[in-house]
Amino acid sequence: MNFTLIVCTYMRPVALMTLLQSVKEQTLYPNEILIIDGSTNSDTALILETNQFQNLKYFRAPPEHRGLTKQRNYGIARVNHSTDVICFLDDDIVLIPNYFENLLKTYQSHPDALGVGGFIIDDTISCEYVGENYKPTIKEFYFDGWKRKEGSRFVMRKRFGLDSDCPPGFSSLYSHGRSVGFLPPSDKVYEVEQLMGGVSSFKKNVFETLQFSTYFEGYGLYEDADFSIRVAKKGKLYLNTTAKLYHYHDASGRPNKYQYGKMVVRNGWYVWRTKNPKPLLNAKIKWHSITILLTMVRFSNTFTKNKRKEAFTEAFGRTIGWLSLLFNKPK
Repeated sequence: MNFTLIVCTYMRPVALMTLLQSVKEQTLYPNEILIIDGSTNSDTALILETNQFQNLKYFRAPPEHRGLTKQRNYGIARVNHSTDVICFLDDDIVLIPNYFENLLKTYQSHPDALGVGGFIIDDTISCEYVGENYKPTIKEFYFDGWKRKEGSRFVMRKRFGLDSDCPPGFSSLYSHGRSVGFLPPSDKVYEVEQLMGGVSSFKKNVFETLQFSTYFEGYGLYEDADFSIRVAKKGKLYLNTTAKLYHYHDASGRPNKYQYGKMVVRNGWYVWRTKNPKPLLNAKIKWHSITILLTMVRFSNTFTKNKRKEAFTEAFGRTIGWLSLLFNKPK
């Protein structure tokens, strides 16, 4: 299969070079690499001029096409006509050498796949295989024979009867589900409804009828959930846990914590209504209850975490974001 890699970048030339070096070491190399640069300076262009990579094409996004979703759409419009699959990677990622090989094998083993995602390695989380008959405690998350320590937010949600009723990678009718990051390192392929945009791929023909929503401006928080939910309504999505990589979450280019907090709530509402455009009263109550609970938890982090100012600022942004839904819902 011919495949194109699209990397949308913003003010991260060093992180981008680290990613491209890991692409260079792949057992299966892209037929085409498109770098879509939304930076407001020339640092990325200059570093690519002095470091050559096979099949790479650089595009400086015009001001009207800056922002994650706009840059992705800009890149898709410039993909070679012979491409079968378009892969997307964030610019602060490092790939394991067989990432692309294992990712593309999924399209052969699952011919119905419209999209396939990769598996982010998280060395801070300890997963343990305990078998099929294990009974987890309230402080543990258990799935497909694997257990891990449950995060404090999900423990609280369990206590209030607000935990997700779906497996990882699927969104409930009241949203606030568990991401694909909760899938275990089992070396299996799992069907999902949501993919993380920065480690995803889709068949090129998907983009004949769908584009990334330009509602998500700039940083584009949850744009991946919105897009993959819309794709999942048309066909199957999978995550291959053998297609492994690291995501280092480079701090540069990210919004301040107040704006981030607002986006968590408002963009979260938008994605919820993408999945469930006409929610029943019970789903509405649960969505708002979880949103308020998580905001209170973030406020409490002001007194329990080291980065107190960041916790308070984000919690304040979440509060303003939630109140804004009363008179200005996303459209």
